[in-house]
Parts: sequence; C-alpha cells; structure tokens
Amino acid sequence: MTKQETTKANINKLIEFRQAIYENGILARRDALFDLLDALISEGSVSSFAMLSQSSQFQRKWPSLYAAIEDGEIDCQWLHSYLARQVPRTGICVFPIDGSPWPRPRSRVLDDRQYVYQASSDVNGGTVTVGYPYSLLEWCVEPHTSWSLPIDARRVPSTQTAQAVGAEQIQALASARSACLEALDIIAADGKYGNAGFLRSVKGLRCGILARLRCDRVLYALPPPPAPHKRGRHKVHGKRFAFKEPQTWGTPTEVIELEDEHWGKVRLERWPQLHEKKGADVPYDVIRACVHLEREKPPAALWLAWLAPGQFPARVTVTLETIWRAYVSRWPVEAGIHFRKETLGWTMPRFHTKETGDRWTELTALACWMIYLARPIVDDDPYPWQKAQQQLTPQRVQQSIRPIFALIGSPARPPKLRGKAPGWPHGKQRAPKQRHPVVKKTPVVAKTA
Repeated sequence: MTKQETTKANINKLIEFRQAIYENGILARRDALFDLLDALISEGSVSSFAMLSQSSQFQRKWPSLYAAIEDGEIDCQWLHSYLARQVPRTGICVFPIDGSPWPRPRSRVLDDRQYVYQASSDVNGGTVTVGYPYSLLEWCVEPHTSWSLPIDARRVPSTQTAQAVGAEQIQALASARSACLEALDIIAADGKYGNAGFLRSVKGLRCGILARLRCDRVLYALPPPPAPHKRGRHKVHGKRFAFKEPQTWGTPTEVIELEDEHWGKVRLERWPQLHEKKGADVPYDVIRACVHLEREKPPAALWLAWLAPGQFPARVTVTLETIWRAYVSRWPVEAGIHFRKETLGWTMPRFHTKETGDRWTELTALACWMIYLARPIVDDDPYPWQKAQQQLTPQRVQQSIRPIFALIGSPARPPKLRGKAPGWPHGKQRAPKQRHPVVKKTPVVAKTA
C-alpha cells in the first residue's frame, strides 16, 4: 500500500469514527455537543469553558455551549463498548485501571461529594480534599510513550467503592471484547486493587488480571491433601508466605534474569497458587520483580499478583517476562491523565451538577481518541521555540490538527436561526440552590467512657 493510500485509509477511519459517535453515541443536543467536542480538540490548552464558544469549530452562540453540556445526553454504555472494540483484536493488549479525583472543595450545591486523595509533587506528599473520585479504565497504545486512551471513565458514587466500580468496568470490557478470540487482554492495576475482594469479583473472566501487592503482605500456600479417613475440618491454609521474611518463601517455580533498555538488569521470580487469609477461594501466582540490579542500591522489589484468564488465546504465548512487561507498560496512564487535566481541561469547569461533569468526562475521552486517530494524518507544526518530533505526542498532534477539520468536515448540522430568547421573566425571584453536605463513607464511631 502506497503512502497516499495509507493516508486515505487513515482519513476514512477517522471520518467513520466521528460519524459513529455522532449517530449512536450522542442522543440529545447532538449537533451542539459535537461542535463542543471539535472546539475542545482544536483549541489547544483549555483555560476557560466559556471561551470554547469562541472557537471557529463552534458554530453556535455561547448560550448553546452550556445548554449542550447541561441538557445533552450521551449513551455511555454504547460508547464504552464501541471504544473497547476499537482496540486491536490480536496480540497482547494492556488495559490499566486507575483512579483520579475531580476536586470540588467549594461547590456546596453539588451532592454526593466525598473526601478524595489528591496527589501532589510537594515533599510532604498528597492532600485530602473534597470532590468526586473517578475510576479510569484505559488502553496503553505503546509502552514508554504518553499515548493512553480512555475506554471507560466512571464517577465512583458514595454507595460504592472504587474496587466495585472497577470490577464493573472490567466485566463490561470482557463482554465487549468477547469476540476477540486471538487477543489476550491484561488488566494492570495498582496496589489499591491487590486484594482478594477485588480479584474474586473478576475471577474467571477472559481478561488476565495483574495487580500490585503491598510489600508487607502475608499469604499462604495451598494446604497439603488430608490424610485418608481423617475426621474433622480440613486445613484451609498451608505454609506461610510473608513478603518481608525471605526464609518463608521457599524455592520459586520459575526464575529468569534479563537485560532491559529502560530497567537495566532484571530478575523475575514466580510462586504459584498463593492466597490471602480471607481469600482461600482466590489463589493466584505471585511475581517478584527486582530491577536495576547493576546499581549499588537497587530500588525495592515489585510484588505482583497474576490471576490468569479463564481461557488463553491459541496464538498468544504468555511467559513470566510477558507478564512483567505487561505491567510496566501501564505507566502511560499517568501521562494520559495529565494530558486530559492540563491540556483538555477535564477538571477545569465548575458545573452545577455531577451529571454535567460526567458528560464532560466522556467528551474529553472522545477528544483523546480523535487526536489519536489523527496522529498518522497530521504533519508536525512546531512553534518557533519547539523542536521537531519524530514520534508526536498527544499535545503536538492537537497543536497541528486544525487543517484536518477543513479536510474532513463535521457531521453536525449548522444552527438554525430561532430569534432572540425571552430571557428570565422580569420580577421573578430566583430560588436559592440546595446545599449538600460532604458524604463520609466511614461512619464516625462515638467514643465510650
């Protein structure tokens, strides 16, 4: 296929994606929401939500901007399933799952606000603020890059935990990709998900689960088989396995050493069929990864839990090295979240309802996908103070994407002239909005004498 044919195929792919989102993903305020999406993509770093109405891609007046985001409707179930099917159907696909807060400490009119942890680069660490926690299931396009695309972004209500919402997202992903029989989907989760409760909820799915474990965990091996004709209850736990006590580890079933370009000398060890004290029904393999062994003081070891999928694809070979590389390839999710917050302005607007924030979250996710699909089409257009890039980052693609809109057009229909709105009736009083307290998930236990 020639370069011209490849470019035409990529353009058609972007057009088909946009048309599918317009026809099936957006149910109400379709044209205004799509114009808002194009304005978000073309405007570079978003500093004001209202200023998006001044973009050349937004064909309407500025009140339509707020009417679209407040009264619009997006079919989230169809959208998440459609995005999951855009991921390649062969090979190993890594889906990191992580959480990120939307701080809203001063928005007392919002209901269901919670106490959330906000990471910080300060030497004192992160802080606790008030806002909305979001669970993000993403696809890492390429390791060691900043390309991470959202598949399913959901707000965690106060009635659920992040682990429960994450399990629902993984179950929906497995259902959407049930036809991808030649692909191995691996969920790469951080330490928040490394527990028996979460692993029990995703056990038996077609996805392999990789979860980080805390370095102070204590696990147990499978118990020995009971003696014949022995009465009483059989043992549930076998030999003790403490991460901080090497004398309890025993001999690993698999050990490999390798050299990696980014991680230096690496040593991987594997112990099969270990379980937690309250999770004997969820045994999993434990992997210990030590990197940069050539240094005088190597970093602390990384402990991982590997829960194999219910069925392995026939053409995919899974080794210990494959599992470890799948986990270390999850780090682009941090760059993806940073891009959506700092450039696309995900947590910048101050909406009056949580549903409006959910719609804006879906729009920022779609913006990331359209920027990704435009990557092979655009030409790098650096500013005078920027250096040219061979592998374009999401921000550089967005910086050069405006000519693409003139090439492909928009499925949104132009606005119709409807005259001037009557506005708020003269003399009518505005009722004050209801204030809502912050929801505390853990009840406060009263001290007794």
